[in-house]
Amino acid sequence: MVTNLKKSKKISHHIAHKIRTISISTMSAKQIITPALRAAVHVRSSKLSPELAKSAAAYLSSAPSGGKHALPDLSYDYAALEPVISAETMELHHSKHHNTYVTNLNVSLEKLDAAVSAGDVSGIISLQGALKFNGGGHLNHTLFWENLCAKGSSEFPTSGALKDAVDARFGDFDSMKKDFSALTIGVQGSGWGWLGYNTNTGSIEAATCANQDPLKATTGLVPLLGIDVWEHAYYVDYRNVRPNYVNAIFDVVNWKAVEERLVKAQG
Repeated sequence: MVTNLKKSKKISHHIAHKIRTISISTMSAKQIITPALRAAVHVRSSKLSPELAKSAAAYLSSAPSGGKHALPDLSYDYAALEPVISAETMELHHSKHHNTYVTNLNVSLEKLDAAVSAGDVSGIISLQGALKFNGGGHLNHTLFWENLCAKGSSEFPTSGALKDAVDARFGDFDSMKKDFSALTIGVQGSGWGWLGYNTNTGSIEAATCANQDPLKATTGLVPLLGIDVWEHAYYVDYRNVRPNYVNAIFDVVNWKAVEERLVKAQG
């Protein structure tokens, strides 16, 4: 009996470690993965071994509760960003592409819930890719919409935290735009260009991520401004000329939202 108990505890710790690894490596994932895990642990814990339920719950105790993810409403009309981004592109991008990420994320979370309920570690691990891709797509696009505003409302600040951070890292706004644009345009295939905040150095940095990989989980940087360079973001308006799209999008950036994120990240 003692031997069986030790074996059970060993298996429990191993499974809990796997769950913790998924939560850390997939993305800033407490918003994405842990709600389903938490629900599975608390609602269906009787179907798991007591040791597994206890170990998993320990890692999920600080996770926020929540139901299914939903497509966020925009604070502006689809036509508000013209001529930089057409209403047609906005409608397709938001109501079709982003909505698909949300739908597939919820499906993946349901599968994760079932896998956790069954104690199926292999099933949990197999969902990492789908959760990262669809969860990242949802997180990235949600921030992307908040980054944008009507052309007449986009104005880089002449003073304050954002200007100070840009000047300290790049010299001035024009230099930042040049460096950030070049890096973003150079993304091979599909991905994102980012301005992020490095909490270790206290400075902002430009970075890129492939596909829908979320910035923070990939680089450790706190996302401030993201530019989507998947072709669906610009092909209707700019065809295959990505540089024109990247250079133009600065005219509809909501710098106020970017600065608010920076101030929050700085603490």
